Amino acid sequence: MITIEKLKKSFGSQEVLKGINLEFQRPGITAILGPNGSGKTTLIKSILGMVLPDKGRIRVGGEDVKGGWAYRRQIDYLPQIARFPENLTVQELIRMIRDLRGGRPDAEHLIRRFGLGPFLGKRLGNLSGGTRQKANIVLALMYDSPVLILDEPTSGLDPVAMLRLKELLRQEKEKGKHIIVTTHIMGFVEEMADEVVFLLEGHIHFQGGLQELKEKYGANSLELAIARILQQEELGFKANGHGEKAAALVLKAL
Repeated sequence: MITIEKLKKSFGSQEVLKGINLEFQRPGITAILGPNGSGKTTLIKSILGMVLPDKGRIRVGGEDVKGGWAYRRQIDYLPQIARFPENLTVQELIRMIRDLRGGRPDAEHLIRRFGLGPFLGKRLGNLSGGTRQKANIVLALMYDSPVLILDEPTSGLDPVAMLRLKELLRQEKEKGKHIIVTTHIMGFVEEMADEVVFLLEGHIHFQGGLQELKEKYGANSLELAIARILQQEELGFKANGHGEKAAALVLKAL
């Protein structure tokens, strides 16, 4: 469904993606992990056309996305921080997105699932962070597209809403969808992900199943496996006189 070849992106002198090759061909949930600054957000925004790569190719459904826009109708996106006018009510926001995007969205079942009914007439500026996140989830999933990209979807959610989100993602996976998630919550990944991609310093250090990752690094948990990836990098940095940089990477990731 999504193929990425030799993707490179720099911002000024900072090289963020350094020749990324990835394929998301099998339906299911893929977690993209890595420390802050590893290139996760740049990778996602490149797929969405929000960032233009310097080199490389991205194809969605076999279609090269360069210069195109129609492919985006196949993707639903939940940003880590969604910014909308604070004076809009939840109902007005849903209506605005529906009018802009067109089609026949189904928001009602999501509103019921996340208990948003009492908040439909409330202005966004008066909502808690968790309630705003529930509204953002409704906006992201009400179109039933074949690809979902969710950036830190659990942010601010209470335990009940978290359970309902997990149930929803399992249902979406059963429909044969490709679901790409970034998160720092390792328990969420252990429970939900079929595949893990680990990014570090603009390179992919691992892509595969959770059990494969644990076996490769001799770990009984995802957190420990990632710590061992970073320890290996730390040894490499130290060998090249970059011990301080390595220590900073470990602190950011854990």
